[in-house]
Amino acid sequence: MNFKWLSSYAEDLTDGSYDEVLNAKQLEKLLYLLELTDDPIIVEKALVTLGNNAAFSANQAIIRELGGIPIIGNKINSLNHSIKEKALNALNNLSVNVENQVKIKVYVQRVCEDVFADPLNSAVQLAGLRLLTNMTVTNDYQHLLSSYITGLLHLSLIGNGSTKVQVLKLLLNLSENPAMTEGLLSAQVDSSFLSFFDGHIANEILLRALTLFQNINNCLRVEGCPAGQPPFAKGSLFSLLYGEDCAQKMRALAHHHDVDVKEKVLAIMPKV
Repeated sequence: MNFKWLSSYAEDLTDGSYDEVLNAKQLEKLLYLLELTDDPIIVEKALVTLGNNAAFSANQAIIRELGGIPIIGNKINSLNHSIKEKALNALNNLSVNVENQVKIKVYVQRVCEDVFADPLNSAVQLAGLRLLTNMTVTNDYQHLLSSYITGLLHLSLIGNGSTKVQVLKLLLNLSENPAMTEGLLSAQVDSSFLSFFDGHIANEILLRALTLFQNINNCLRVEGCPAGQPPFAKGSLFSLLYGEDCAQKMRALAHHHDVDVKEKVLAIMPKV
């Protein structure tokens, strides 16, 4: 491949000529371009095109086989938030493929750390959270987030509605795995977390918070560990969920106008 071709291809890409689904040869050229150029406009366009193509299952495998995951993954180190966001979006689409997750897992720790450092409620922060959510759909890599649970709980409290929902989606994935239950319950969290169980809060938040509680209950039963027994420190998620203040919230929610909310509450506390 010569640089004359590279320049021409870059111009085509910038002009938006590659919005269609690319074949393997075109993807190879695009990855080559992404690896060689430092032009932020071209890099961003290339990442968007790769991300769009990574939405198709066949291309998810092709990009991996072409060695594209580390080329894309390297761009999450960019100081340009827009480039970083596009790289995270591309990795997110690629992560739908289980074989791709094996290669993407090496970025999980970096993405976790960046999520807390990125501007609050920003597009790049949400992109990181979406990738982490995809990477925790199965139990395989959930342990990689063990040391970040307290931070995620805090982020759920300070973020806006979109951030809260995305963090709760991620925590829900973890809560379905009994191996993560102790880590969740021992995590320190501000008492304002109980505001997620207020009757007036948006259902997309309330139902997810209730499902989180329900999943933890279920995991405790699976482990044969009654809710009243595990020794967790004051200020932990356990002390909040199984304290009297939360019980009062549950009793109030038992009279909620939404049937789904009532069902969740009854599943959590049958005797409410």
